[in-house]
Amino acid sequence: MHAGEWKSAVVPGSQRLSSPTEDVFLMQNSPKTTVANHACPSARERSGFTLIELLVVIAIIAIMASLLLPAVQYARSAARRVHCANNLKQLSLATHSFHDTNGAFPPARLILDSPRTTNDDATRTGMDEASWLVRLLPYIEQSNLHSQWDEYKTYGSHPTTARRTAVSTFLCPERHSVDSAVTEDSRVLIMSPCGCPFGWQQVPGGAVSDYVANHGDLSSGAVNSPTDFYWGGNGTGVIVSSRPAGNISEIQRDWIDKVRMRDITDGNSNTILFGESHVPLSQDKKSPYNGPAYYGRHLTNFARVGGPGIPIAHSPTDQRGSLYSFGSSHDGIVQFALTDGSVRPISTSLSTRLLGNLTNRKDHRVIEEL
Repeated sequence: MHAGEWKSAVVPGSQRLSSPTEDVFLMQNSPKTTVANHACPSARERSGFTLIELLVVIAIIAIMASLLLPAVQYARSAARRVHCANNLKQLSLATHSFHDTNGAFPPARLILDSPRTTNDDATRTGMDEASWLVRLLPYIEQSNLHSQWDEYKTYGSHPTTARRTAVSTFLCPERHSVDSAVTEDSRVLIMSPCGCPFGWQQVPGGAVSDYVANHGDLSSGAVNSPTDFYWGGNGTGVIVSSRPAGNISEIQRDWIDKVRMRDITDGNSNTILFGESHVPLSQDKKSPYNGPAYYGRHLTNFARVGGPGIPIAHSPTDQRGSLYSFGSSHDGIVQFALTDGSVRPISTSLSTRLLGNLTNRKDHRVIEEL
């Protein structure tokens, strides 16, 4: 062989030796390389989840969700509570503006000392005029809605759109949205504060409110007499029923029983202006618990009392709460606006004695720390 030459030699009984070039070819196409290439799909198959691993992941996600859900619900509830307090604050400022303009707080309603009737068309003069909420409309940027109302005309004489237009400022977001805060016409059994049935009445539909005026306590009486708290001028609260000027044949555009800032002798920071209403779950958007709030005939749709005999309801399912109780859908508290314009959450466990001191504007009782 010459130098630089290389020839394959065949040995009997053995394979032919290959050249370097052929060695490279054999390495590239050897069975070992093919086996190595077939190992890759097997590795990819083993990288997926098994059924047990998938179930474990799902269980972990479910546990994390169960831990986070109460926190999310609490955050949402807290946000709704803040929203509710803001509504009360707006209404308290509007009420002060009304007082500055008119020299007195708005009357809860106009009512004459005349026999009650069971007429169904809401056109009884001296009984069926608009409630205090209508008088506040211009002060909460609802002038267009207010232009459809005349506070000295009966509820039944106003257009249906005015009666059925709900206002978000009158609603607690924990209970109602503005799209659903309307009650329909209904027939209800009316009960006197003494517990005596007065009779069945047809109650017209209309927008509801979750905020109700402080009409005082029961110290004026609730025994179906002319001195009872619900008659004009007898309420011991701040926004109370008043007799209209004039008579049943023609009432004048004024009211007689005016409560002014100077009449709150217990102090503005010690007297409730208004608060949230107690509405049992089964009575939502039903009169007389939660009926048409602009309709002045049925007091409990827009005002409440509190004190001995009338506790704050613990919750919408509380059997202690009465038709005349304050209450809320918040957990453990009811939010109130005081006459000084502040808004405070008050525990549902507040004693009725202390509650009576807060609702009565002139009982000269010292208020303990809430």
